[in-house]
Amino acid sequence: MKPENLDQPGRLLFLPHGGGPLPLLGDPGHRQLVDFLQSVPQQLGNPSAIVVISAHWEADMATVTSGKTPELLFDYYGFPEESYQIQYPCPGSPEIAGKMVHLLQQHGVQARLDAQRGFDHGLFVPLKIMFPAASIPCVQLSLVHSLDPELHIKTGKALKSLRQENILFVGSGFSFHNMKAFFASGKGEDEKNIAFDDWLIETCTNDRFSAQEREARLIHWRDAPYADYCHPREEHLLPLHVCTGLSESPATLVFNGEILGKKASAFLW
Repeated sequence: MKPENLDQPGRLLFLPHGGGPLPLLGDPGHRQLVDFLQSVPQQLGNPSAIVVISAHWEADMATVTSGKTPELLFDYYGFPEESYQIQYPCPGSPEIAGKMVHLLQQHGVQARLDAQRGFDHGLFVPLKIMFPAASIPCVQLSLVHSLDPELHIKTGKALKSLRQENILFVGSGFSFHNMKAFFASGKGEDEKNIAFDDWLIETCTNDRFSAQEREARLIHWRDAPYADYCHPREEHLLPLHVCTGLSESPATLVFNGEILGKKASAFLW
């Protein structure tokens, strides 16, 4: 029987997933993020499946998990023992994974399936808060080692037709990701963080930009104020580029709060 919601357009969400498993451990520096993750599903409807683009998986080409029951990858270190006992037994979706690889290859993006890889914390940490029942099939899409922003926008564009199958795409990264800076404070530090965050909000949400202008700004994101400070390496930003490629319109700012003392944003399309 065909699900009633199959033909609803899927939403796009770029979110900060926090520091390792800390959002699941009651860490006070993640309280605002947890509140957001608990509330945002009200805006997402009932997705038929979820595709997560995680900052914590890079491969030499776009790679898609195709296992039926992927295990969890506890890809973090030095946390309490309970951090390694977390469960999120959502099913995979070999069918959707196959469609994704076909579309990517059809649009000139090198892609392959990986039936062995599990789900990393870029998937299970936010989804355990957002969809605790773990009943929605999930697939994970890698970044590409080159970290080419234009390629990641192209990757999103190639997958755009899947939105018509009521698939929720989640770009799981961080609008600010300077590990040393999370443990530093001061007026200068905060001004850099806020200046880049303001630029990112304007880029993603301001309807005065055409789609081409928005893409150009994100391709040349290192021209933004304090970009290198906020992202010494860009893997936590690039899930946003995939979401931008998938999008048809400007985003809506749905979170602008503090995580570990730094300003961070989330966007919904």
